[in-house]
Amino acid sequence: MEVIDKVGLLSFKNKNILMAKSKGRDKFYLPGGKREAEETDQACLTREIKEELGVELIPQTVKYYGTFEDQAHGKPEGVMIKLICYTGDFTGEARPESEIASLEYLPFSRKPDTGTVAHKIFDDLKSKGLLD
Repeated sequence: MEVIDKVGLLSFKNKNILMAKSKGRDKFYLPGGKREAEETDQACLTREIKEELGVELIPQTVKYYGTFEDQAHGKPEGVMIKLICYTGDFTGEARPESEIASLEYLPFSRKPDTGTVAHKIFDDLKSKGLLD
């Protein structure tokens, strides 16, 4: 079984969560991405957030939240995604960079607009009162 190993950022505003949509894609996902060889979670997250959002993570605010796994959206059956999630703050205003077409803070009601693993994350956040 193939597992896609990714790291993602949970960032909130008014009980909505920051989600990104790549150019040419139909679903939103958490900002972040795949680690490079020998890269730690924090190094990967810092690099990906800079590349995708054009902002710098504040290292001391980054905290592990949880790990979520599911079938990878748009991939053949049996290709799984493992998404290790962190909360954290960043400096500046996030804006779409690199392959990102748009950024939006989504409420729970927009869960259908996200990829499969994000559905589990949305449900978890809603159950803990972090999403409206």
